[in-house]
Amino acid sequence: MNKPKDKKAAPAKIAVNKKARFDFFIEDKLQAGLVLEGWEVKSLRAGRVQITESHVSIHKSEAWLLGAHITPLATASTHIQPNPIRRRKLLLNRNELDKLIGAVERKGYTLVPLNLHWSKGRAKLDIGLAKGKKMHDKRETKKDQDWKREQGRIMKSSSR
Repeated sequence: MNKPKDKKAAPAKIAVNKKARFDFFIEDKLQAGLVLEGWEVKSLRAGRVQITESHVSIHKSEAWLLGAHITPLATASTHIQPNPIRRRKLLLNRNELDKLIGAVERKGYTLVPLNLHWSKGRAKLDIGLAKGKKMHDKRETKKDQDWKREQGRIMKSSSR
């Protein structure tokens, strides 16, 4: 039987930057499109991308994704030389760009990629407007994560 498509289905995730939420306080999120080449889209569909060490930079009033590694497929093309870590332009409207430029230049925020996903057949990147965490904040986050994990174990063992 065919299942009816859920209209509010979550976007299909390609890559998630878990390190971003550990290293930064995320204040705001934006969604941006990516300018990609054909071989990059094929690699994204195969899940061969890593955004953990990447960051977003503003240059000449345009947003760029730097440091994202998209591994080329061996069968993608024979007539081009793919560059896996090239900078990729992000597609944002002018109001969003102005907001980001103001926050980064005046308020000292950082732009970090949070996750890469498919939305209506297009690759989209969630960008986080973030402030860096200090070492004690990271320790507090780690302690909270450990405690929640321990609570889950306690609840699971007591319910038996």
